[in-house]
Formats: sequence, C-alpha cells, structure tokens
Amino acid sequence: MSDPFINRARRPSDPAVSIFAIAPDDTSDLPRTTTAINVETPGRLRVTMLDGSVGTLSARTGEALPVRVSRVWLTGTTATGITGLA
Repeated sequence: MSDPFINRARRPSDPAVSIFAIAPDDTSDLPRTTTAINVETPGRLRVTMLDGSVGTLSARTGEALPVRVSRVWLTGTTATGITGLA
C-alpha cells in the first residue's frame, strides 16, 4: 500500500496511525504518547498529560478524546476497555 504522506513530518493534529491497549498503572508510563484515547465502557480517566500535569477526564463509550497522554493511572480510573491511538 502506498502512503502519499510518508515523507511528511507528523504533527500532533494528524490522524492516528497506530492503536494499542492501555492497562492503567500508577507507576509506569505508556509505551508512547497518545494522540487520542477511546474507551469501551464510560467512566473517568485519571491521566498524566504530555506536559506532566495530572487530572481526571470523563470519557463516553466510543468517544475519541483528542489528548496527548503519557500515563493512565489505575487509581482514579473507572473507565474500562481503554485504547490508545497514536
């Protein structure tokens, strides 16, 4: 398959090109920073943003939250089936 954008530098606003399961963890960062997060069941996501700030987001089923996240915390997270897009 040919990709006409292969030689262009990626920007944070570009569509995701990879997907990975996220297991919330209080001590480990994600393997890569997300472009967005999706959940199977609604709830809260306690996250560390790319700039290091920590906060809680509300996520609905099927909604892709366009956030640059480096960690999803186990403590404070109630959403399940969390998927990272990058």
